[in-house]
Amino acid sequence: MVESLLAFAGAAVLIAMAPGPSTVVIMRQSMRSGRRAGLATVLGNEAGVLVWGVAAAVGLSALLAASRVAYEGLRVAGAVVLVWFGVRALWQARRGGRPGGVVPEVGGAVSSGWRCFRLGLVTNFANPKAGVFAVSFLPQFVPQGWPVGWVLVGFSVLWVLIDLAWYTAVVWSVGAARRLLGRPVVRRRLDQVSGVVLVGLGVRLAAEAR
Repeated sequence: MVESLLAFAGAAVLIAMAPGPSTVVIMRQSMRSGRRAGLATVLGNEAGVLVWGVAAAVGLSALLAASRVAYEGLRVAGAVVLVWFGVRALWQARRGGRPGGVVPEVGGAVSSGWRCFRLGLVTNFANPKAGVFAVSFLPQFVPQGWPVGWVLVGFSVLWVLIDLAWYTAVVWSVGAARRLLGRPVVRRRLDQVSGVVLVGLGVRLAAEAR
């Protein structure tokens, strides 16, 4: 069991460090609204990770992996969400470039914790690969003879803890550089970059074949 835990932890660390939509959204929220907003977004993202992990434990992710209709529906919906996030970031960058035209994040200049939590959760759910990945990734580390469901839940919790550690470091780093990143010109450029990246990820998700 110890060997399985170490192997899983190592793989989970590499997965956490791999950039994706969640990384972009977390960094952007941290830059725009501070560390609290960034951490709330992280918690939402990790709630999604835990849901996918539990779904894998009870077999729901296997259904997603097996059903083309379910997968395609979630893939298209996820692509629309990512493109929408990207377009909104580009729009805010454009408005920020006008005199007196800085537009606050939805809901106010500082996003509420619940709004950021939902943003992180929706971003995670927008990627159907997370569900397929959970059902294909987690089970391979279950030691022979151990109860699969409970072990998968345990691995899911460990996965969340590793993600939390990594993304907390990301949020802290962005917060430390926020004074520089918060300058209007830099902020507009970062909004533009994050917008283009999110739109690109959404388009790629929509265009790829299963």
